[in-house]
Amino acid sequence: MTNASVREFKMPDVGEGLTEAEILKWYVQPGDTVTDGQVVCEVETAKAAVELPIPYDGVVRALHFPEGTTVDVGTSIIAVEVAGGAAPAQEEAPAAPAPAAEPEQSAEQPAARQPVLVGYGVATSSTRRRPRKQAQDPAAQQAASAVQSELNGHGAAPAAPPAPAAPVAPAAPASSAAPAQRPLAKPPVRKLAKDLGVDLATITPTGPDGVITRDDVHAAVAAAQAPQQAAPAAQPAAPAAPTPSAAPASYDSVRETRIPVKGVRKATAAAMVGSAFTAPHVTEFVTVDVTRTMKLVEELKQDKEFAGLRVNPLLLIAKALLVAIRRNPDINASWDEAAQEIVVKHYVNLGIAAATPRGLIVPNIKDAHAKTLPELAASLGELVSTAREGRTSPSAMQGGTVTITNVGVFGVDTGTPILNPGESAILAVGAIKLQPWVHKGKVKPRQVTTLALSFDHRLVDGELGSKVLADVAAVLEQPKRLITWA
Repeated sequence: MTNASVREFKMPDVGEGLTEAEILKWYVQPGDTVTDGQVVCEVETAKAAVELPIPYDGVVRALHFPEGTTVDVGTSIIAVEVAGGAAPAQEEAPAAPAPAAEPEQSAEQPAARQPVLVGYGVATSSTRRRPRKQAQDPAAQQAASAVQSELNGHGAAPAAPPAPAAPVAPAAPASSAAPAQRPLAKPPVRKLAKDLGVDLATITPTGPDGVITRDDVHAAVAAAQAPQQAAPAAQPAAPAAPTPSAAPASYDSVRETRIPVKGVRKATAAAMVGSAFTAPHVTEFVTVDVTRTMKLVEELKQDKEFAGLRVNPLLLIAKALLVAIRRNPDINASWDEAAQEIVVKHYVNLGIAAATPRGLIVPNIKDAHAKTLPELAASLGELVSTAREGRTSPSAMQGGTVTITNVGVFGVDTGTPILNPGESAILAVGAIKLQPWVHKGKVKPRQVTTLALSFDHRLVDGELGSKVLADVAAVLEQPKRLITWA
């Protein structure tokens, strides 16, 4: 290259305060040519798996760490030889405040980096990463079945694996002088468009700030009458983390298996220990007849207003909890140890615990309290789809106020859930089973479940916790209360 220089791309903080990330997979090798915005690797943080785009054009000269290595934020992970002098300095140290752009750069692209892509969690500034080009997600299909069952709750069959598709090479920018023309989309949407063979540049965005949404992609496919399915394309995957085998032969040949604790599992372990030994937990239980709720679920599935939406018991359980919080707002709070204050939240970011191959994650539905039942169903569906693709962003797992965990999907009757750190309550939902129940003076078979509510006894006393649990049970027993109490 003429007038070339080598730029070092450093591990960014992709989750607002994270200190390290593990390199899961490299998508480039030394000698490969890369373009601005091209995804070069996938990393796993304590919150999620994230794909990293390179912020300049050039040729890869060195990969500083192999796959499986945990790297501190701010450490250089790849060297790229670029032409024409220095590349944008702000991309090299994302964990620190970004310096002002060079004069020639700011004159060239003053507005190219204004919108922020979901998942990077960076404060607004005039120097931004350009939209990322998505690579195939090797773990998406593996996570699909577990997450689908966890969130759907009762009897949902896992989606069939898609037919193998040929890898799609990242498209080169139309002109290096006009990067601002690249379309904006969240990583799951960009991945969806790539798998469907849809050029994002041909789509008219309807999302805020000109961001392309999933609906925009599906609309483009429908318009073109494309026969492809909206499912992640298969790609040869890196070997998954070892898990203890149940096969008898393993006990004959291998006495022990050691699994490194890192990424999501490491963060979850630390958070649960901190929560269990910081917040004094109290758990209360109630067994409730949910036959009417199950009937309402079936009725809503036939309602035109819910056409195309995910309707299941979890939807009505979530709505019942939101109604109980509205009636007992002090349950939606947190404990500020430093200030010695109880912080009551006047909004509900409803967390839904999901088990995935990478570990437990708890994405939350922002401002769930303000959503109608159809809107809540749509948000739950989006949460499931994003988790299925393995692309739940760090921002989606931050700011939760109260959580639901569905242990019933495993056939478990109930449990004593541990609080999500920073929250005051978590509701566990047990398996819904046909049981003998006294109904109108007679023993009849009814759909019954057991609910368990754990709460932080520093700010939630027994009376408040009992009222919340009783209200949830009352709504599920008589769903018409959704109308009279909401």
